[in-house]
Amino acid sequence: MNFYSLNKKAPNVSFKDAVIKGIAPDKGLYFPESITPLPQSFFEDIETLSNEEIAFTAIHQFVRTDIPDDELRKIIKNVLDFDFPVVEIEDNVATLELFHGPTMAFKDVGARFMAQCLGYFSESTSNEVTVLVATSGDTGGAVANGFLGVDGVKVVILYPSGKVSDIQERQLTTLGRNITALEVDGTFDDCQKMVKTAFLDDVLLQKMQLTSANSINVARWLPQLFYFLFAYKQLKAKGQELVFSVPSGNFGNICAGMVAQRLGMPVKHFVAATNVNDTVPEFMQTGEYNPKPSSATISNAMDVGDPSNFIRIRHLHNDDFEVLKANLSSYPFTDEETKKAMLHIYKTSQYIADPHGAVGYLGVQEYRKHHPETYGVFLETAHPVKFLDVVEETIGHTLELPPQIEKVMDREKKSIKIKQYEELKNYLIARQ
Repeated sequence: MNFYSLNKKAPNVSFKDAVIKGIAPDKGLYFPESITPLPQSFFEDIETLSNEEIAFTAIHQFVRTDIPDDELRKIIKNVLDFDFPVVEIEDNVATLELFHGPTMAFKDVGARFMAQCLGYFSESTSNEVTVLVATSGDTGGAVANGFLGVDGVKVVILYPSGKVSDIQERQLTTLGRNITALEVDGTFDDCQKMVKTAFLDDVLLQKMQLTSANSINVARWLPQLFYFLFAYKQLKAKGQELVFSVPSGNFGNICAGMVAQRLGMPVKHFVAATNVNDTVPEFMQTGEYNPKPSSATISNAMDVGDPSNFIRIRHLHNDDFEVLKANLSSYPFTDEETKKAMLHIYKTSQYIADPHGAVGYLGVQEYRKHHPETYGVFLETAHPVKFLDVVEETIGHTLELPPQIEKVMDREKKSIKIKQYEELKNYLIARQ
């Protein structure tokens, strides 16, 4: 299996090279040269398979030329050591909980999978890789935890000062060792722009091997398709058409769900639920893509004005707007609507949703207004405790801190403050 750049002006590369490069020389995102549907028997018998067996079968075609089967099984075993339960909230509406990993966010799976892959690849080379990543919240903690102590890999995380929650900040600034946090005076878009500029900087690239652990990296992005298969396994017996509503920021998660669909997973429709950063909802109405500066919200992981993975989604649908519209709806919601949804969910079911999950719930409800026969699944992408202040204030209930969070609360924050790209560049060169 090779991967090609969506800009189509760079050579095709192996999975290994796509992971190490992160982004193609022509600055395009890598995409698998083919997606072969899995045998129908896989879906017919999915209830009898373990999560590890499901994941191995689903990812195998994309990585088999670079990772031996026995090594892949080890990687998956190390990645999937927690649960992904579906919890019914009300009639024909459930949530898929993706926050039971070490940093209590859905990005734990992708970050750990990529870290394990890079660790395996580094065994055969003495070249050090620097992982450069921008975060709007949960990516930073998941990447920091996943890559902590991995030989041959240094990690530099950029995050917007004052625009991530206290717990999110602690998770990415307190680990030390091979993890460094750069606190940027700006927005997530400013952080992402710096990262993209670094990948365009020939002077920098001549001195070091850079890769990204954002969902633009195929090893971070593709494993997210596991979630949807795990949900299908749990809900198949219901016999209803499934609709997945995904709280969407950089659109990697929902795009991975669409890859699961291409593998043959039965699903009726996808909903990309966003906060007021409505670039994609607007596109789905007008057919015109107009990225804009991001706005800060209580669902900060979705504060993205120009989502990187949307080009992959368009490519999956042959850039045909009508074909895409038949498979994807997208709705934006305000902070006020999000808080009302959080309170409604808590009052009617005693379920505590975080702001991102609440946006996903609103997306399900909006779609089911016109498709009541469907079974809606919204993704709960982070534990509500990660947004402690807004959750407790909204529902009027005190949350207990899980062990994963408690252990970072007393650690000392260490970050380096920067404002401009040149400060990032100088820091990276000085570390060589």
